[in-house]
This record gives sequence, C-alpha cells and structure tokens, in this order.
Amino acid sequence: MLSASSAQKVQETIERFVGWLDQYGETSYDCQTFYASPIGQKAKALYYKQPGLGTIAVAPIILCEAFIPSARRWFWKRQRFPIADAHYAMGFAALSQALGKTSYYERAVHFLNALEATRCPGQKHYAWGFPFDSMTLRCLLKEGTPLITTEAYVYEAFAQVYEIDHDKKWRRIMQSLAQHVAEEYFDTETSPRASRTSYSSFPEPSYGVVDASAYRAFLLTKAARDFSNETYSRVGERNLYFVLESQNADGSWYYAMDGARSFVDHFHTCFVIKALAKIEGLTGDGECTEAIERGVKYYVKHLFDEAGLPKPFSKAPRLTIYRRELYDYAECINLAILLKGRFSELDRRLKTVLDDLLIRWQRPSGSFRSRHLLLGWDNMPMHRWAQAQLFRSLCLLLKERDL
Repeated sequence: MLSASSAQKVQETIERFVGWLDQYGETSYDCQTFYASPIGQKAKALYYKQPGLGTIAVAPIILCEAFIPSARRWFWKRQRFPIADAHYAMGFAALSQALGKTSYYERAVHFLNALEATRCPGQKHYAWGFPFDSMTLRCLLKEGTPLITTEAYVYEAFAQVYEIDHDKKWRRIMQSLAQHVAEEYFDTETSPRASRTSYSSFPEPSYGVVDASAYRAFLLTKAARDFSNETYSRVGERNLYFVLESQNADGSWYYAMDGARSFVDHFHTCFVIKALAKIEGLTGDGECTEAIERGVKYYVKHLFDEAGLPKPFSKAPRLTIYRRELYDYAECINLAILLKGRFSELDRRLKTVLDDLLIRWQRPSGSFRSRHLLLGWDNMPMHRWAQAQLFRSLCLLLKERDL
C-alpha cells in the first residue's frame, strides 16, 4: 500500500504531529465554537426558524469563519472532545503496533482513561457526546447528551486497545456502552424490515440522519459478536436496512431522509461506506457489498475535483466558504485503507490525496491546516475537526503499509 519512501514520509509526519500535540495539549477550539456560546446558539436558532432574519444574524459569524478563523477564541473556550480522544487512542494503539513502542500503547491507554473520566453524567450506562450545547435543526442538544456519532468511535477505541492488552476493564466499558446504544436510542419503522434511529438518546422523533443509523448498525453488529448477543444483532440489522434502502439510484446518500437536508457531502459519504464495509467484514452481507460498490462508484466520480483531490460537496446545501476540508482528507484515507485493493480508482485517489496532504497541509509546528478557504487557510488546529481523525488515519496507514 505504501512504498518505503512514502512510509518514511508518513512516519516523519506523524512524529512531527506528536511533538506538536505534546506542546499544544489535548484541548482545542472547534468548528462549532462559534455556535457554542449563548449568542451563537441564538443566532443559529433564528436562522433555522426564520432563515431571512437568521441569515443577517449569522452573517458576522460566517465572515469570521471565512476570513478570521482565529476569532473562535472570542466566542467560546478550548475543550476536550470525546470523539477526538477516541481517535487519538486508536491512532496511538495502531502506532504502537506499527513501530513496536510501548510508550505509544501507554499513550493510547491515557486517552481511554480520559474517555472514562469524561463519560456523560447521569447515565445508567457508559455514554459520550458533545462537551457543549449544540443547536440543531430540531432542538437544542444539551452538553452531555449521548450521541451515536461519537459513541461508535469510542467503542472502537476500547475494542482496539482491548485486542492489545486484554484488560477486562475495557471490555466491561464496551459492554455497558453497547447496552446503552441498544436500549436508549429511538427507532422509527421505515419499512417492514427497516428502522431509522435517532441521532441522540434525547427523547425526540428520529429525523433520518443516515450516518447515525449506519454508526449504530455497525456498533451493534460488532457488539453482537463481541458479546454473543442476538438482540444487538436484530436491532442493528433494522438500522442497516434503513441505510441500504436510503441509497439513491446513483449510489449516493443524502445527509438525512427528512426532505430538508438533501445534500451530499464528502465525509458523511465516507462515514456511511465505512460502516457498511465494517459490517460486511463481520457478516459477509451481500447487500452491503452491492451498496459499497455503488457508493464507491459515486464517491470517486463526484466527490473529487479535476486534480483528484477531495471536494466538500457534490450537492451543497448552501454557499460554501472553503475549497477543501481536512476532515475529507482524513476520511478518504480511512475509507481507502478499509477497501484497499478492491477499487483501483479509489487506490489512485489515495495516492493523490496523500501526496497533497504531505506537501501542503502540515504546518511547521506539526499540526495540520483545518481548511483551505476561498482566500488563504484556516490554520487553527481543532482536535475534533479533524486533527485526531487525520492522525488516526496516518497511523493506520503506517500499520497497514505492507498489506
């Protein structure tokens, strides 16, 4: 998958990043920092309720995102993000296996301990979500509300380190998290064999965010095998069928099947195909295979530009203030690793994306640029968006270099 020279470059890139992480620390601002403050939440809520007036309210924030990204620090504070800690744990675990260094395994355990300490309060089982209040199209999700889009990665992180050290503590946390995901999310039947899940365990109707169902389907499919639990399998299977039935004729998936968010973007497409690939690997499901093939065909044709680099949207929801997104690079690499050797065009995309990443995206400090804006770059490092995801993808690439 990687030539010797490319592997050396990737390793050097990772080592520079780890040096930066040591200096910068494990908290950061976020792409949602602008909207985490009470002022940002009110502006966003107004935009959802009255788009005309709301556009005026959010315009100064959008201008800051586009031209003064460092203004995030005026709106909210640096925070720790569970989804980032999970990716760092997976990255350091993979790095310990790739390079045989105990110190990297110990760093992975450090991030698992951080996750244990930052679980959602007041929950019967282990659960994780955002550390800030998040205004959505439908409601305000309060800080500490469990989110399936975070929890799938947390489960993977504990499972990955458990495979290394077989510490029963990690397995107990995995089981508690799986029970929470099976019991405390809300399903809405969409066909005789399919149900869509809620994005959070907040008691609201499901509005059909496709990757939420994909994440839950994967987590419960894996947990069903980890703990020999058929209930997990049955619940996950219904969410899987929702994802399969939501695929468009051209192979794409909308962000949500609610009639309001019918956009197609890069990293959410990756999220869905990754979940299907992991389920396929566990079950051999033929419908997953067919959906992956159609999804990848759409992905490589419509979500890359003429230079072979990731573009944020094939169907955008609104004006986009950036040309390229670090998150898209991270998830492209993750997807290509999962499907290595199966799709020649995807393998070629990986090489182009990796070359561009190594040349243009890492800063002298060791961190990565967050976005290529219409004018210049957003150089503010954000662990959740997507320093941690890219770190994990490069570590996994290094681990899988000879496969």
